[in-house]
Amino acid sequence: QVHFVESGGGWVQPGGSLILSCVASGFDFSNHTIRWYRQAPGKERERVASIYSDGRSTAYRDSVKGRFRIRRDNAKNTTYLHMNNLQPEDTATYYCNAPAILMDTGYWGQGTQVTVSS
Repeated sequence: QVHFVESGGGWVQPGGSLILSCVASGFDFSNHTIRWYRQAPGKERERVASIYSDGRSTAYRDSVKGRFRIRRDNAKNTTYLHMNNLQPEDTATYYCNAPAILMDTGYWGQGTQVTVSS
């Protein structure tokens, strides 16, 4: 059974940093692209960052480029999202998923809340 467990969220002031973690289970983690998404209140869920199975190829939405960094540890079935210089517009619930798994199962974890405010 597929599971994603996100953690590391919290409240920070603008300019602050957080590191989110996502532990996955129930599928062949090392052979899947993993993606972080976020959803702010009243808005649609959006892609934030992706890391491919090779662990080197990454992609980011424009608004987080240069501030966020995604990485993975296949030995731990874990993906991380390093977030720096956080801004109020980054406030959202953050989720991780594997696009191929999402397509098959429609499953989402509980996410982790990030709040950026002064």
